[in-house]
Amino acid sequence: MALDKSTIAALAEHLENCELQARDTTKVTDEHPGMDWDDAYAVQDEILRRKLSRGARVVGLKAGLTSHAKMKQMSVETPVFGFLVDSFSVAEGGTVQIKELIHPKVEPEIAFVLKRPLKGPGCHIGAVLAATDFVLPGIEVIDSRYRDFKFDLKSVVADNTSASRFVVGGRAMRPQEVDLRTLGVVMEKNGQMVAIGAGAAVLGHPAAAVAALANHLGRRGQEIPAGSVVLSGGVTEAASVEAGDHVSLRIQHLGSVSLRFA
Repeated sequence: MALDKSTIAALAEHLENCELQARDTTKVTDEHPGMDWDDAYAVQDEILRRKLSRGARVVGLKAGLTSHAKMKQMSVETPVFGFLVDSFSVAEGGTVQIKELIHPKVEPEIAFVLKRPLKGPGCHIGAVLAATDFVLPGIEVIDSRYRDFKFDLKSVVADNTSASRFVVGGRAMRPQEVDLRTLGVVMEKNGQMVAIGAGAAVLGHPAAAVAALANHLGRRGQEIPAGSVVLSGGVTEAASVEAGDHVSLRIQHLGSVSLRFA
């Protein structure tokens, strides 16, 4: 690690304050260009520690950068990962207050809910499917704390991979009942289609993103707990939203989920 504990704590406090106060900032690597991956995840860990100390509860985890094309573009070989706490969760059909966010965007996701823990190394798609209780549609609201949504990968990891809000709903199905690779995904905003795709857009199979998360945590001596909600990564590009927008997601066989912005 390149950064000392006091610097990591200061960066975590700064980034979390930006989140809680809905104000933007320049990316943290501008002042700390030597930050490494361990530093970035240490800042994220410290943000989580701060939230837990105030009574927050971890309800899930998320993967980002799950497109092979995007990984090649950014010169990385694995997705990035973040945490989800209870305050991020929105009820199906619920409302997100725009004033609490900076420049939100929405992504369609296939969400996994685990019936038993998953831990790497060596986790693979088959292990994920065997450990999954059910899958269902989810919409993630991402909201980078960085000005104009401009960042590098270490900065976005430190910022908990732009995690902000999420909703899951629709029809829960066992993963053995559907082919997650070929599931059609349609996202609409105010009744107009804004994104279309299929599950294979996520690392060829969305369970591969969950396996990558388990292997990432395994290297750190951690696991994905049973009962976790895991957002496997955006199936399509994200779409910007503003007050008054209504977003709905339909996934083949899994039904639909929606939320509003006010």
